[in-house]
Amino acid sequence: MYYQSADYGVSESLSRGRAHPEPPHRYRSDFERDRDRVIHCSAFRRLEGKTQVFTPGLDDYYRTRLTHSIEVAQIGRTIARALRLNEGLTEAVCLAHDLGHCAFGHIGEKILNELMQDFGGFEHNAQSLRIVDVLEHPYPDFAGLNLMYETRLGLARHHTPYDAPKDTVFSEPNCTLEGQIADMADRIAVSSHDLEDGMRARLIAAEQLKGIRLFEEARQMVGAESISDKVVRSTRTAKAIIETLVSDCIEASLEQISRSGVKSADEVMALGHKLIGLTSENHGKLIDLEQFLLKNFYLHESLRGTEANVRKWLGGLFEAFCRHPELMPGYFRRLAEREGLERTVCDYIAGMTDRFCLQMVETIEGKRLQPDPT
Repeated sequence: MYYQSADYGVSESLSRGRAHPEPPHRYRSDFERDRDRVIHCSAFRRLEGKTQVFTPGLDDYYRTRLTHSIEVAQIGRTIARALRLNEGLTEAVCLAHDLGHCAFGHIGEKILNELMQDFGGFEHNAQSLRIVDVLEHPYPDFAGLNLMYETRLGLARHHTPYDAPKDTVFSEPNCTLEGQIADMADRIAVSSHDLEDGMRARLIAAEQLKGIRLFEEARQMVGAESISDKVVRSTRTAKAIIETLVSDCIEASLEQISRSGVKSADEVMALGHKLIGLTSENHGKLIDLEQFLLKNFYLHESLRGTEANVRKWLGGLFEAFCRHPELMPGYFRRLAEREGLERTVCDYIAGMTDRFCLQMVETIEGKRLQPDPT
């Protein structure tokens, strides 16, 4: 089954395929199978228990890494369909783009990277690729999910203002348009839903957003002043921001693609710049909103107060598992023999949900240390 897309999109017939060849499926395309493999993998399920901004379990209304990934996929699919690109590939990259995030969000990533500074560091985009290539193991004959080349490339090249991928696997300077959509969808989803969550948590007030043009224009679009319910007002405003940015992305990207003259996915991957993006005006507005959120939300005192605790928790786990690798499950003990102890300990900790991480801290601090029997 081949997906009929624009010439500059990706099709199964011209794909570079899988590392381990597989026969085609009767009614699902190869990239649809990639999407489904991501959805069914254990790392995807664990995103439910990983911090987006608020710690999971703090309040059921706030986003987790899982709900964020689903929202990114919805936005990405809309853009891909409008541009006549491969929706299955777009969804697969969108759904998998945050698999490599560790417990406690960007604070956790910062601390794991410090702990691993002498052993290659830690960066969540590289970890996402490592998860789908090495750590997931649902097949008897090889490690990983055996995803299509273009899906893996999209994960390796995932880049936003907050992501700096360190890829040494692929030679292409760029990913496909479908992978580029995942980058843009991520930024749109983050800026809109983090704004909504921040206002719901009363860490952000509408008065603070004076001069943030995306916010002010969205409020005008939905007639926010006439909506008495604060939750409804913030929700409708966030959705209007999404509508504005998605529409602009589709129109700006069509123009960029046409101007570039690309005729194939290979030509797209050879470019040194992206073709999926916003007009300069709306890109500037998005940057203003992102910088506002960084200053007033992500660095809010009430959210940063946990950094010292996270440093203690992750540092303690890292030291304990390096000294006593027998405390890890059998799979990770066997993995350490070929991947190295420190890297494998990092893999194990990075895969933990926030809640399980705290349970392990309590177990180790309480000296209830028992080897894993598996």
